[in-house]
Amino acid sequence: MFKDSKYVISITNLKDSPNKQYLNEFVFIGRSNVGKSSFINALTNKKILAKTSSKPGKTKTLNFFLIDETFYLVDAPGYGYASTGVDQRVKFGSIIEDYLRNNQCLKAAFLLIDFKVGPTKDDLLMFEFLKFLKIKIIIVCTKTDKIGVTLRKKYQKNILNKLQLNESSVILTSSVSKLGIDKVVEIIDSCNLGE
Repeated sequence: MFKDSKYVISITNLKDSPNKQYLNEFVFIGRSNVGKSSFINALTNKKILAKTSSKPGKTKTLNFFLIDETFYLVDAPGYGYASTGVDQRVKFGSIIEDYLRNNQCLKAAFLLIDFKVGPTKDDLLMFEFLKFLKIKIIIVCTKTDKIGVTLRKKYQKNILNKLQLNESSVILTSSVSKLGIDKVVEIIDSCNLGE
């Protein structure tokens, strides 16, 4: 588990990045209301490190969190929320695109998918975009606790089919029960050490 984590800055332009030491970065991407902030809080074991909201589309900036003084977790704006204005959605898109295309410090992207909802059209587009950019992708299913244990295989199979992946490529998580959190921490630690 990470020992020290702190919020550093929120930016709307990559040139304002606080990462002047070229530390590794790990970005969390997903549609609005997928539970990115709750997931980051579970990962860092801090209840209010990342601000959560009952209103989707709240994150409008790239939020940087410095972990153990050695790397950054970055919370990206959510995508695909209908009540967000078109101009705002385009702006969110350009912020994320610039970050993904032009960031030499980015080690991996964690694509968060709501376990119950499954991959949306926007999730599939983001998945293809990340593959196109040759960014290491880790698929994380959030809110797994909302589905009964007996039905989880069915929901998992749906996600694997849509993404055309095998079972080992997807991590089932819950910010409530902490399911899968240790596995994500292990992946980040491994990537950060260059393994």
